[in-house]
Amino acid sequence: MTPRLKLNITKDIEPALKEKFGYKNLYMGPRIQKIVLNMGLGLDGNDQKILKSCQEDLANITGQMPVITKFKKSVANFKTRKNTNAGLKVTLRKNKMYEFIDRLTNIALPRIKDFRGLNPNGFDKYGNYTFGVKEHIIFPEVNFDKVDKIRGLDITIVIKSQKVVHSFELLKHLNFPFRETRSN
Repeated sequence: MTPRLKLNITKDIEPALKEKFGYKNLYMGPRIQKIVLNMGLGLDGNDQKILKSCQEDLANITGQMPVITKFKKSVANFKTRKNTNAGLKVTLRKNKMYEFIDRLTNIALPRIKDFRGLNPNGFDKYGNYTFGVKEHIIFPEVNFDKVDKIRGLDITIVIKSQKVVHSFELLKHLNFPFRETRSN
């Protein structure tokens, strides 16, 4: 079954962006390619019990098993050793990606304490948007009673677009709550 957000994008958002920016066809407009979620564990990555519980939480959030990332080199100041566990990573594509965005904007982000909106400066020069979430328990799939420690998440939305403004408009149409920028 096609996700609700994907149908909304093809029927409403893409034609609106085509009209606004004057594209010759729909395929010139911005498109979401993938979403990457990253949970860094640091020194807790060596503990198998903590690693397994974080893996289960991330799998419940995304509906997909995460990959364990490793340190590439040893750094004495950070107490890291080469090829030890650094964190967890999940890449979402296709239908799971659209379902995740729908849950993120409508359920998870409104549950953040003292939330004033996402920073509109999180775009890189290619139009990809990255932001962090301080508490992974904002997702309703995570059982709050079983969580041993509240951890953060980095979420990167990879967007194929011609300009950063086009990516920003796509995310605004997808109901991302951006902060209003003040001009002083």
